[in-house]
Amino acid sequence: MSRLISQFNAIKRVIFSPQVHNFNISQHLRHFSVSSLRFCEESDATSVSVPETRAKTKVRGTVDRTKVIPVETSIKYLKSAAYRETYGDQPVWVLYRRNHKGMYPPKKTRKTCIRGGFLSTGNPCPICRDEYLVLDHNNLDLLNQFISPYSGEVLSYSKTGLCQMRYKELLVAVERAIDRGFLTFDVPFRHYDYSQYYKPGNPAKSS
Repeated sequence: MSRLISQFNAIKRVIFSPQVHNFNISQHLRHFSVSSLRFCEESDATSVSVPETRAKTKVRGTVDRTKVIPVETSIKYLKSAAYRETYGDQPVWVLYRRNHKGMYPPKKTRKTCIRGGFLSTGNPCPICRDEYLVLDHNNLDLLNQFISPYSGEVLSYSKTGLCQMRYKELLVAVERAIDRGFLTFDVPFRHYDYSQYYKPGNPAKSS
């Protein structure tokens, strides 16, 4: 680089010297290129700034998820001002959008967002992205967000965006809450055709 700078300064002194008359600048400069000089200057500038940008960049897989959050802490979090500021009055999955290749999303979501105790993706599912959202049969406020108010069934992962691991945990937590009587569910009304058991004209036989 120092050699190129010295050559450029020498040519500049010759061109702009007052002793030179009728000097055709384009004729002598058309074979001289300063692209390599600019490239060297840019490489020196970027070599200094690259470590700073890398230090500020968040590397994927550095978010620790090995810490176990108690269910009591998650219940308090759902009633806190921080939760309302983040999600408002909507369920946690409403504002979530999946990242997928192409126009149409895959039928199934990813298997898991956490591998080896760390987040393995830049766009984790609504439960994995917030460590204070714990799926448990005692955390009813969170479970009700994933249950349809019309049918009482658990919403599909294609709608909520949960990964397969969290979706299975959701199903287990809902079943446990139903078994313990924490969640109410509607028993389907069954219609029976009694003509299959006896004829309406014949009286019932006494035993």
